Amino acid sequence: MRHTRMSGAKENALLAEKLAEVADLLEHQRANPFRVRAYRQAAAYIQSLTVPIRKYLGSDDVRDLEALPTIGPSIAAAIVEILQTGHLRLLETLRGEIDPEKLFQTVPQIGPHLAATIHDGLGIDSLEALEMAAHDGRLAALAGFGPRRIRGIQYALAEILKGHRPLGGARIIPTPPVSETLDVDRQYRLAADAGTLPLIAPRRFSADQRARLPVLHTERGDWHFTALYSNSPRAHRLHRERDWVVITYERDGEGSHRCTVVTEFKGPLAGKRVIRGHETACARHYGVGMA
Repeated sequence: MRHTRMSGAKENALLAEKLAEVADLLEHQRANPFRVRAYRQAAAYIQSLTVPIRKYLGSDDVRDLEALPTIGPSIAAAIVEILQTGHLRLLETLRGEIDPEKLFQTVPQIGPHLAATIHDGLGIDSLEALEMAAHDGRLAALAGFGPRRIRGIQYALAEILKGHRPLGGARIIPTPPVSETLDVDRQYRLAADAGTLPLIAPRRFSADQRARLPVLHTERGDWHFTALYSNSPRAHRLHRERDWVVITYERDGEGSHRCTVVTEFKGPLAGKRVIRGHETACARHYGVGMA
């Protein structure tokens, strides 16, 4: 998916607008005030620039970008994502618009049916996780994914994600400990049931724009977490919108990633909360043997 290049001034304005919206949403959702301030200051700084910020971005190297005032590693990663795609996944999270199947359809050769097959069969929620599955054999195990299609998907993802990689092009996705992710899920569901969380009004499935989707921002060590119930079409079709919890996690310089925590209904993990795609690690966490 290619993003049409615009003028430097318009590009700076787009960046400032999106970062300012992140700050506003984080503030409304009671996120860490330091994080709110960081995005707001970055937006103001970019708006004040008289040269295109792209000037500070070398090929696959964000060090010059991070050296600018108010631009830390996380915001530098956000800037690169906007420059490469015109979009920012963090904003989708904060707006309650996460839809993995729609995201997978941005990859050539993946239509609605195959996108649903990926989401159901692998339980993944990001293009980075899809790229790993395309290389480690998991995608090949799904119906509809032959060698030729997988090669095309690998090539397309390499191009799409080129600007998101750290220097050196590492493919490993950093993940917080399973215990911490599951604890965020527990905290979120308890607080949502108690009615103590701020609510957002996602545009999807909310014709009256009523604020109804609880959202949690919390931190564990140097990890930032955002949790909210899934508002994807599939969650609604399967009546799992109050069971599936989408958790976005990020750490400075490593970008943001997502996972989904669900209640398992079969096998040795039946009745337990499980991170989709990390069932083996969850089994170790619970001390359960996998067949």
